[in-house]
Amino acid sequence: MNGYSSMTTNQEQQAIKKSSSQEDEIDLIALSKDLWVGRKTIIKWVLGGILIGLFIALLSPKEFTVTSTMVPQSAQSGSGSMGGLSSLAAMAGVNLSAGNGGESLSPMVYPKIVQSAPFLLELMNTPFQMEEASQPISLYTYYTEYKKPGVLGAIKKYTIGLPGVILKAIRKSSEEISTGDTNSLLRLSPEQHEVAKTLREKLSLNIDDKEGTIALSVSLHNAGLTAQVADKAQQMLQRYITTYRIQKAQEQLGFVQARYEEKKAEFMGIQDKLALFRDRNKNVSSAIAQTEEQRLQSEYNMTFSVYSELAKQLEQAQIKVKEDTPVLTIIEPVQVPLEKSSPNRPMIIIIWTFLGGIIGVSTIFGKQFLATIRQRWQEEDMTEELQTKS
Repeated sequence: MNGYSSMTTNQEQQAIKKSSSQEDEIDLIALSKDLWVGRKTIIKWVLGGILIGLFIALLSPKEFTVTSTMVPQSAQSGSGSMGGLSSLAAMAGVNLSAGNGGESLSPMVYPKIVQSAPFLLELMNTPFQMEEASQPISLYTYYTEYKKPGVLGAIKKYTIGLPGVILKAIRKSSEEISTGDTNSLLRLSPEQHEVAKTLREKLSLNIDDKEGTIALSVSLHNAGLTAQVADKAQQMLQRYITTYRIQKAQEQLGFVQARYEEKKAEFMGIQDKLALFRDRNKNVSSAIAQTEEQRLQSEYNMTFSVYSELAKQLEQAQIKVKEDTPVLTIIEPVQVPLEKSSPNRPMIIIIWTFLGGIIGVSTIFGKQFLATIRQRWQEEDMTEELQTKS
């Protein structure tokens, strides 16, 4: 009996598997049939996707990309040579000990510098040679006076961007920009803000932690202009980093320079006073004269000692400024691009063709799903009516 029951169970399991596989085959056949029946719908959507892709690919503005690769060189840490300044600075109320241990600017901050408002403001006000003008003009002038939005830009502006256009018009008519006591604050006009926003999208700085390199990339509509802007941005980045890095060293240099000039003047005065006293008392051998000469000599020696020490410290401070000046070693220099980087027309057409096919298939199955739901509702309504009559 046990053997017979186990055989029956196996047969039942095989029958269930066979029926489920048959159902899967039926489902696949049904799906294929539905797709074949609705092939016209799919073809229409695919053709529509191709047309949209062609429209976008042909009307998208060209862009050229320039990438320059650099290696940041770290500054030498070491504050031993300047350690003797701390006591002198403390006497004058200047704290030079904080950040004196070779403070370095992490390359991770470089992208923030490139995207900062002061950096972009300086970049947009720099004149460049452009095809649109006979004389060099700034990026700000180009974007506010010369650049005209393309077809896609106009469509986007007055469809997706229409609320922003309306809000901007309302703000212009209702708000007045205050020009009060804010001279010390950085304030961008609405036009400058828009140009800075555009430049943030066109300018980027990527860091490769594994190789220890940074890549500055600029994408603009003209190959020559792109190379000019990339070269200028590279120079500005070097200058901004240098300004931050040598700030402490320059503070130290300024302090030592001031003390050095003071002691130099004091030393020259005492030197003249001692020489004048000796000239006047050549043949005088009184104790008072000798005591006065010894006092002047001691004062002269002490002042000369401080003066000599400050001269050494001044030279060390000047050396430290040079040591702390960072260097961006250029691995891949800026080059004028020969080919455009965007738009990738074949890829745009492929993507929109694929999207059209997906929408077409979804439309067919969506209609079937809605028809099934509608049929079930009707069946439930009929069932409820029969139950009500009975």
